[in-house]
Amino acid sequence: MKDLFLFLRRFASPYKWNVAGSVFFNFLTMGLTVFSFAFIMPILRILFNLDTTSYVWQPWGSGQFQDVLINNFYWSVTQIISSIGPVWTLALMAGALIVATFLKVMAAYLSEYCVIPMRNGVVTDIRNQMYSKIVSLPIGFYTHERKGDIMSRLLGDVGEIEASVAASLAGLLKNPIQIIGYLFVMVVLSWKLTIFVFILLPIAGWIMGTVGKKLKVKSLEAQNMLGTILSTAEETIGGLKVVKAFNAEKHMEDVFQGETDDYRKISNSIQRRWSLAHPMSEFLGTIAVSVVLWFGGAIIINGETAIDAPGFIYYMVIFYSIINPAKELTKVGYTLRKGMAALQRIDKILGAENPIKDPENPVEMPKDLKDGGSVSFKNVSFSYDGERYVLQDINLEVKAGMTVALVGQSGSGKSTMVDLIPRFWDVVHGEVEVEGHPVEAYNVADLRGVMGIVNQEPILFNDTIFNNIAFGSPEATLKDVEEAAKIANAYEFIIDTEDGFQTMAGDRGSRFSGGQRQRISIARAVLKNPPILILDEATSALDTESERLVQEALERLMKNRTTIVVAHRLSTIANADLICVLQEGRIVEKGTHQQLIELNGVYRHLVEMQRLK
Repeated sequence: MKDLFLFLRRFASPYKWNVAGSVFFNFLTMGLTVFSFAFIMPILRILFNLDTTSYVWQPWGSGQFQDVLINNFYWSVTQIISSIGPVWTLALMAGALIVATFLKVMAAYLSEYCVIPMRNGVVTDIRNQMYSKIVSLPIGFYTHERKGDIMSRLLGDVGEIEASVAASLAGLLKNPIQIIGYLFVMVVLSWKLTIFVFILLPIAGWIMGTVGKKLKVKSLEAQNMLGTILSTAEETIGGLKVVKAFNAEKHMEDVFQGETDDYRKISNSIQRRWSLAHPMSEFLGTIAVSVVLWFGGAIIINGETAIDAPGFIYYMVIFYSIINPAKELTKVGYTLRKGMAALQRIDKILGAENPIKDPENPVEMPKDLKDGGSVSFKNVSFSYDGERYVLQDINLEVKAGMTVALVGQSGSGKSTMVDLIPRFWDVVHGEVEVEGHPVEAYNVADLRGVMGIVNQEPILFNDTIFNNIAFGSPEATLKDVEEAAKIANAYEFIIDTEDGFQTMAGDRGSRFSGGQRQRISIARAVLKNPPILILDEATSALDTESERLVQEALERLMKNRTTIVVAHRLSTIANADLICVLQEGRIVEKGTHQQLIELNGVYRHLVEMQRLK
């Protein structure tokens, strides 16, 4: 229950008025239910001559309020019977019962009506918080997580909370109120019998708790296994060409079937245990009713209590009425254990700390950077795991408007170096500065707002070409997008598509070639018009013709701005203002293309190696 209260405090607090409304109507429902039984029993006793007492009206205040109230109610019943007769009294009683039942079911409906916005709202809030956290967490978080498992948490685990915790909120607000109300009536009718009931109920609760104790653990195993299954499916679809090329279909089928078989076994165990809740609660409830019937009948026969036989029947009706909410509350307990297991997995994301934070007193980013912004690396060292340094003692000054190229073998730290500028990662030692201030001094959104990034793999969304180019630029008009497409050498092939700029790009831009996707992503960067441009091997995966078109687009894009280029093909950066050669995380050579050729070092060796290809 501690986990439940923490859950409600975290997610249900915005819906406190819904909770208040539901509680009010649940109390009203319980009161009308008790009233219905209390109203019928005395009338039937008088109608069928089980009570032959001659009642006389008593003035209010002439005795205890409860005794006067009961006496005067019985007197009123006798007066009605004598006035309209037994048959019409029964009709009147039936009409009153219909009215009371109508009010009761309306109150029950209104209690559910109040809970529905909270139930759906809590699930929506959790899903929105999950998505916000997913997009805000740094890239480093996802180097240790599988995409399929993240999707499982966002969809499967949130769905489990919707099916368990959120769906149980109505029962949590209703069943305890009914149980407390019925117990109060039972105490009023016979405290001796009720004490006996108080001994029985904890025993039954302990038995139910023992059966469901391992449900949370099993549910957590099932959710983890589902995440593994989704990860395997996602990796298989993403790498289907490799799977087929290496004839590994059977191997992947065996892996997937093994995971689904484990999930099936865990699910069987959970559902069998959960299915045991209802029959066990019903059996234990029947035992409790039988024991109370025996014990209550015995003390009435022996004259050890003031309750009479009709009163005992009414007591048993109330006690039997408590069984159903008790069973429902037990089922809620089972369901909550499954939901809490899902919440535990969700909290791994919601509770993840984001080390990339905005400063308390940020420096304002200059608004006018017409010639680009300056970037500098001062004694920068960086490690992904805190043990092996990928970059060591990097010192580099990039003045506004310069084009600086980073070259070197794979794994030398080029991409890592440019990832430090927009704070995809934070440096371990030293400082990366933009416009003379450390990047940590700016708000992250302001820092990234002055940068445009074109990666080796162009990322397109399954949306229109217009929306892909205008991504991140919500104020862009069609004219703006067309101009950006022309600069990026993309306009011609776009207007040749069936719907022009409204053509859907497909999943990850699958409807276009690599060169076309890259030119669309360049058009996106052109539209943003960033002072600082980062090109991370933007042409390395293209054929010669596509590379020429993309290179032309990049040269237009690079004008009048600071550009840092990570280059694999050295022919594309021969005109750079400065070329830095990285080797094992260090800058080993700096200079222009001609200077580095004359130096006859690492750079010249790389150039000659490419000429041999």
